[in-house]
Amino acid sequence: MAVNPEEIRLTELKDLIQELNNTIKELQDMLKEERRQNAVLKEQVDLLTKKLFGKKSEKTAPWPGQMDIYELMKTDPPAVDIDVEDSIVEYEEVIVKRPRKNKRTHEEAFKGIPVEEVIIDSLPEGERYCPECGTEMVPVGKEFERRELKFIPASLKVIEYYTTTYGCPKCSKEAEKPVFVKTKAPVPLIPHSYASSETAAWAMYQKFANSVPCCRQEKDWEQYGVKINRNTLANWIIFCSDEYLKPLYEFFHRKLLERKFLMADETRIQVLKEPERNPETDSFMWLFRTGEDGDDPIIIYKYTQT
Repeated sequence: MAVNPEEIRLTELKDLIQELNNTIKELQDMLKEERRQNAVLKEQVDLLTKKLFGKKSEKTAPWPGQMDIYELMKTDPPAVDIDVEDSIVEYEEVIVKRPRKNKRTHEEAFKGIPVEEVIIDSLPEGERYCPECGTEMVPVGKEFERRELKFIPASLKVIEYYTTTYGCPKCSKEAEKPVFVKTKAPVPLIPHSYASSETAAWAMYQKFANSVPCCRQEKDWEQYGVKINRNTLANWIIFCSDEYLKPLYEFFHRKLLERKFLMADETRIQVLKEPERNPETDSFMWLFRTGEDGDDPIIIYKYTQT
């Protein structure tokens, strides 16, 4: 049976129309899904915007289906047995005003600092005589004008110690051998060193209290007028720590071990130029502290390589 070309063409058109309808339906479904997702995103944005910029209140809306206790109380008899008068709590708004902290006066801020008064008692030549009678005027009182805080930089002073030799004048004339007695100089802080207790204490205070390393202290001393090498400063600190502070450290260590409770913690550090160790190797600074037992706290530090 021969096939009519027009029927074939018609069949192809019907199939094309069906495919187009399916494509349109898929596009419509995709558009609906995008609209739904856009609506969900819009709700989320609105909720977040309301939380960020909207009015905030502790009052919340009831959940769907949540029963209102006051509606239950309106029923006759009440659906719940609750004393409404006892259940209602009245709140009174209380505004607490914190007292404003008064600013410290200059007298309180500068307490303990020496005060030097500067009296300005010189008048210009044309104002020293009374404009009425021409008599030379004399001071009759003083009036406070203002206050300044003056900073006096640190200064250095060299102290030279001399001993005195005493001799007996009688023995020097009559005796065969004259008699001499020499005074004793105070023992130096560090043997064969020009460091005084004040100088060494300042170097230690700068390093451990103000965290100023010896290399920066070296520049400070040069600005003061004397050149002190950083190695010299380090040697002062090490010597004074071993000779004067180590006995105190050992004493507090013994007292710390007498306590009932102790706490400890470590901090990793890296030490440069340590014998037989790489600079990248971890070392440890341990802190030991007494517990909170009511007595005075004791805190000591200990360096270890492990």
